Amino acid sequence: MTLVTLIGEKIAEEDMEFTYIGPNNDCRNCKLKTVCFNLKVGRKYKITKIRDKKHSCNVHEGSAVVVEVIELPIMTSIDKKYGEGEKTTFDKKPCESIGCENYEICKISLNKDKNYEIVKIFEEISCPLGKKLQKAELKEL
Repeated sequence: MTLVTLIGEKIAEEDMEFTYIGPNNDCRNCKLKTVCFNLKVGRKYKITKIRDKKHSCNVHEGSAVVVEVIELPIMTSIDKKYGEGEKTTFDKKPCESIGCENYEICKISLNKDKNYEIVKIFEEISCPLGKKLQKAELKEL
């Protein structure tokens, strides 16, 4: 599903991927904040189209441009006990082992109150903490 949001014109480019980190306090009085705050915190998005419309912005240098984005699949690590097609909740805490080669995959946190479907299982992930993990694509239900 295509979503519309705003992003700084100096960083906006088609096919760019970004992680939405949430509302900014500097935006609380902006009349367009609902357009910027319509994404899910911690999720990755990809810009599919940059529209011609620009708006002034107190956060971004220059203006903010209107962009169309798609939400990308959740790629993360999960316990090896799970299999493809399972629907479950996860009480997954983000990894703190920042030196690990798999940190980017393992740091993805999941909402323990949401259900997810395991769409695809990829390879096993080596964990310096001894956890039995695998890389997986999840879909929020």
